[in-house]
Amino acid sequence: MSENCNHDCASCSQNCGERTEIQKFKPHPKSRIKHVIGVLSGKGGVGKSLVSGLLASALAKKGFKCGVLDADITGPSIPKIFGIKEKAGASADGDGILPVEAANGIKVMSLNLLLEHENDPVIWRGALITSAVGQFWTDVIWGDLDYLFIDMPPGTGDVTMTVFQSIPIDGIIIVTSPQQLVGMIVDKAVKMAGKMDIKVLGLVENMSYLKCPDCGKEIELFGKSRLYETAGEFNISPAIKIPLDPAVAKACDEGRVFDVEEPALEALINKIS
Repeated sequence: MSENCNHDCASCSQNCGERTEIQKFKPHPKSRIKHVIGVLSGKGGVGKSLVSGLLASALAKKGFKCGVLDADITGPSIPKIFGIKEKAGASADGDGILPVEAANGIKVMSLNLLLEHENDPVIWRGALITSAVGQFWTDVIWGDLDYLFIDMPPGTGDVTMTVFQSIPIDGIIIVTSPQQLVGMIVDKAVKMAGKMDIKVLGLVENMSYLKCPDCGKEIELFGKSRLYETAGEFNISPAIKIPLDPAVAKACDEGRVFDVEEPALEALINKIS
């Protein structure tokens, strides 16, 4: 046992003598979820919430019932990009928490939907944060869903480990951007998934390039991409590049992520649907 042990085995990968059986979270009895997919980024600010919103919206347009669990407790952004203003509340019988439906029918649960003001900071330690994510799985009445996307917090810390070990996910999608520093962190995320026997379903590079509106040339604003090299190294397919598009940023700021069409994601959508 490490001298820094907090006795939370769900958020620890060490195989020590003090280890207890990892708790498996059970979904709410009224939740029937067919597929659970995590969206992970090794670093913040690369667009995992955007990718979560785009994938859920694209599948909803194909007729699937989708939801997004916002596991980024201290930096939630899913309600904003879906334009959700109302708060989540208890079911009529008090049996659980009802997620809020976006304009396109996607069900969303986020800590911001429980706060009095969406700008209130969440100053919690790790144990409280992982507990909240667990409750979004066990206490929220998701109903019938074909796909639930879990928008993970940045990095490979407590929440990521808890989701990997305690929620039955089908696999993860890793989101990155072209900077070399981010690429290095992606390597760590892929290796962590491998050690924990989690399938990587795809690799998405956001802000990969800017297309010139006049000549159509692809301008690599953040440096040369290593996406295909990384995907090849770890045998990940598909590997997808999403361009930097001011119109997409505007749609998210206005709560209209479901209006965005991103053809580049089609190969990934076909793989998971």
